[in-house]
Amino acid sequence: QVQLVESGGGLVQPGGSLRLSCAASRSIFSIYTMGWYRQAPGKQRELVAAITSGGRTNYANSVKGRFAISRDIAKATVYLQMNSLKPEDTAVYYCNKGPPPKDNYWGQGTQVTVSS
Repeated sequence: QVQLVESGGGLVQPGGSLRLSCAASRSIFSIYTMGWYRQAPGKQRELVAAITSGGRTNYANSVKGRFAISRDIAKATVYLQMNSLKPEDTAVYYCNKGPPPKDNYWGQGTQVTVSS
């Protein structure tokens, strides 16, 4: 069983930055692609960034050039650096394997609110 714990969210003004962290109970990053997902009110959960076991990264078009995913295998932690934040980035952010994600890996998520 793997537990994923997200942290680092908060309230930030448009144009600001946040760094999210996802700590895993055991290292799975050398096995799986890991992703950051988000779910805004009334919308489906979507994948915004992913990093493969080999370290390649991919991003949703809506965040390309603004977000950066990285990982520290020794710390079993995945990060999401978010810059130039927009109100439409407001959502609960989760990390998980993927895609596709594993149902039993979902954590509590961390709330990101972008507002002036």
